[in-house]
Amino acid sequence: MNPLIVEIKNVSFAYSGQAVLQDVSLDIRMSDFIAMIGPNGGGKTTLLKLILGLLKPNRGTIRVMGEATQKASHHIGYVPQNVNINQNFPITAMDVVMMGKLEPGRGWKRPKASDREDAMAVIDRMEMTPFASRRIAELSGGQRQRIFIARALVTKPQLLLLDEPTASIDTKGQTDFYKLLKELNKDITILVVSHDLLVISTYAKSMACMNRRLHYHNQNEITGDMLKSMYACTVEEVCPVELISHIHTNRVANE
Repeated sequence: MNPLIVEIKNVSFAYSGQAVLQDVSLDIRMSDFIAMIGPNGGGKTTLLKLILGLLKPNRGTIRVMGEATQKASHHIGYVPQNVNINQNFPITAMDVVMMGKLEPGRGWKRPKASDREDAMAVIDRMEMTPFASRRIAELSGGQRQRIFIARALVTKPQLLLLDEPTASIDTKGQTDFYKLLKELNKDITILVVSHDLLVISTYAKSMACMNRRLHYHNQNEITGDMLKSMYACTVEEVCPVELISHIHTNRVANE
């Protein structure tokens, strides 16, 4: 069994008394590629913020690499759902990646030569070297996401968290993006939140279904029962256009 990266035990969380997570438990192990799916408001982003230490659970515990979440942020790379870019701000792709080297609470410091070398290494790994000096606003949605992943990876984390990373990417770009994640998964653990069921069921290794409570499935096949438990409806009632292709490719099986 692979070493434990994240241990979530009986976690509950509420905003202003409104329950968002209830008794959530999950073990994330080295080399996992877990896709977390579920309805809007089901608690997916909240769970990521709890793992990051941005929120504290009302009940239960979360450990990252055996440490409390507030002390373990250096083990985690994070690509949030929305990264707002001021189109007029003259920041380059390299500048964005170098931001990953900033230490929280330490203020700005002049980067070392080794910091720039690390940044160029991850930019190259993302196949974005020709765009390193381009303004970030000039890049396509898929190119920007590669740069944001490079920023998350520049500190060499053990775990990569991504929240709806393909929301601003076209269909072909989404496929290329998940192929990239599959390649990265060879040496980093991944937890990704997404609604793209077809792509997830092709590239992820396992599923976590979240709707206040979490159900983990050690498989990447999305079944009708899984969808019904999350969305309280049948396969035919969920995403009627996209799920047709899932059914025909046997990625969604109505058990």
